[in-house]
Amino acid sequence: MKFDRNSNGYTLIFMTVLLAVVAVALSGAFTFFKPFHEQNKRQEKMTDILYIIGLDQARLQKAAQSKGLSLNYDLIQKYFNQYIIKQLTLDNQGNPVQGINAFEINLKRELAKPAAEQHYPLFIARYNGKTYYIIPMYGKGLWDDIWGYIALEDDMNTIHGIKFGHKGETPGLGANITEKWFEDRFKGEKLFDPNGQFTGIDIVKHWKDETNKNDHKIDAISGATLTSNGVKAMINERVKHYVPYFNKLKKQ
Repeated sequence: MKFDRNSNGYTLIFMTVLLAVVAVALSGAFTFFKPFHEQNKRQEKMTDILYIIGLDQARLQKAAQSKGLSLNYDLIQKYFNQYIIKQLTLDNQGNPVQGINAFEINLKRELAKPAAEQHYPLFIARYNGKTYYIIPMYGKGLWDDIWGYIALEDDMNTIHGIKFGHKGETPGLGANITEKWFEDRFKGEKLFDPNGQFTGIDIVKHWKDETNKNDHKIDAISGATLTSNGVKAMINERVKHYVPYFNKLKKQ
């Protein structure tokens, strides 16, 4: 049977076959690259957590080179397992939940649930003789999702380090939440008042007293008020759920 290549029928069949071939090719490519994508996501997560306790990329690279190794996924995972001494999943009352891997928790999905039904991942690190409590965070910026990690010192009050990420904030404005100079503003700030009450962090426009680490305030990013507000809301909303656990730990 000979097809008329100028007919509508031939064009329709040709387009259908072409679309099927493209769909199969894209599906195959997605399946092939998915494990690499997932590994990259895990590596980025481990690297961010190590970063806020003081093991930035440069230090990890130097440590690897001192042993004649190249920094890759397996080595980062080794460092992660070495310095992250405990991974906990908590309920809203600060009680450990068994059978749920803290590292695998998807915070975006958890935030869609009522607070009482959510699971709260916590990573406890030990580095240079000090203990740190690392809380993953997720929230909303001006245009899209923002996320990050906050590390508290062993007093469970003082911010040791913080790391932010975003999906679509404005370059040069809201996107500056990922800049080191902004993240460094949080270091040393307290989350609780002298009476042990959770106050959180306030991000204030034109705040200049960066030397006072007991005022619970840091300077906002100029021209990015809504993104700064999103960061503040994310930190305070996430950390407050860990207060019951910290209170129990302090009593022990």
